[in-house]
Amino acid sequence: MDPKDCYDELASHYHLMFENWESSIERQAVALGPILELECGPPNATRILDCACGIGTQALGLAKLGFRVSGCDVSSRAVERARQEASQRGLDLQLSVANMLDLSGLEDSCFDAVICMDNALPHLENTEQLIQAVTQMRTRLRPKGLLMASIRDYDRLIEEKPVVQGPSFYSDQGHRRIVFQVWEWLDDRRYIFHLYITREIVKAWQTFHTAAVYRAVLRDELQVVLHQAGFINARWLLPAESGFYQPMILATAA
Repeated sequence: MDPKDCYDELASHYHLMFENWESSIERQAVALGPILELECGPPNATRILDCACGIGTQALGLAKLGFRVSGCDVSSRAVERARQEASQRGLDLQLSVANMLDLSGLEDSCFDAVICMDNALPHLENTEQLIQAVTQMRTRLRPKGLLMASIRDYDRLIEEKPVVQGPSFYSDQGHRRIVFQVWEWLDDRRYIFHLYITREIVKAWQTFHTAAVYRAVLRDELQVVLHQAGFINARWLLPAESGFYQPMILATAA
């Protein structure tokens, strides 16, 4: 399934992947905010583009901290959901629909930072698309601006090739919810991600399913890609150091 179709389907269910989405928004902002402030300056003077914003998991939290956040995503339904969430919270988010492979349609540039979190880059099909995407991100940055991206720990995962993640058991006002993933490996790098969210409703259970293809991206590979796209000083922050749940790479626009 195309990532756009997957995230269009997932937009109204995305928060259900988390035990408490609101807490996750705050927790991730607490991890990312200090890094962005250290690299870019005070929140009220720092312009951020979240180029895979989804329904706003990072963008909402960073905007609440005072950063000046714009966001875009390939999924129009995810962007619409993010607009609703921002409005409900009284947050000023500039949001638009755009594919990270082509950010030329965005009105703004000269951002202090572009972020691409939650394993979004591995949706791209090959190294050429990775180079194209991060080159597009560089065109949105001011000179010496920051790129921040996170991916799963594929250096470990391609050795283990797990087929199941979860299940996680949650509760919504006394009704149970089960969230789990099945990873169908197609070869050494590519796998189909199947997400299942099963919810207890009145006298029955209801299951939501969606799927998308990922390509495992290794840390060394991504560093080389960033160099080829015109970034310097690429460095990794692992979860134990950053407080974020995935390995994170930072790089500077040359």
